[in-house]
Amino acid sequence: MIYLAGPLFTQAEQSWLRGVKASLLEHGYEVCWPFELFKDGQISTWGPIAPRRIMERCREALDKSSLVVAWIDGTQVDDGTAWEIGYAHAKGKPVHGIRTDSRQSGDTPHSVVNAMIEASCATVSRSVSDLLSALKR
Repeated sequence: MIYLAGPLFTQAEQSWLRGVKASLLEHGYEVCWPFELFKDGQISTWGPIAPRRIMERCREALDKSSLVVAWIDGTQVDDGTAWEIGYAHAKGKPVHGIRTDSRQSGDTPHSVVNAMIEASCATVSRSVSDLLSALKR
């Protein structure tokens, strides 16, 4: 199962990740998308323990996954996505980054994103079609 990591805070982010999930499903992959781990309004009922419950539920889903696809666009990788990448990497799970952002935000002239993130990824694809090809290899 693929754990699909990425920011979930705007309608645009949700829409884009929903499309990535659909592409993965069309190609026969089983996908866990954290957006679907929680029911509407559920998080707000948890009060001050919400952050711990969110982390625990996402961590449990990561533990059940065989690999991670992480959306790493932006000038900075989303902090939750960065945590998920680091956790998966530490557990020995392959992480496949997808970066459609044309801006370079890496630490060296040869990197496309923060060195710690990029080096934790088995591959960094620049489009969904490139990601699908990388997953087949």
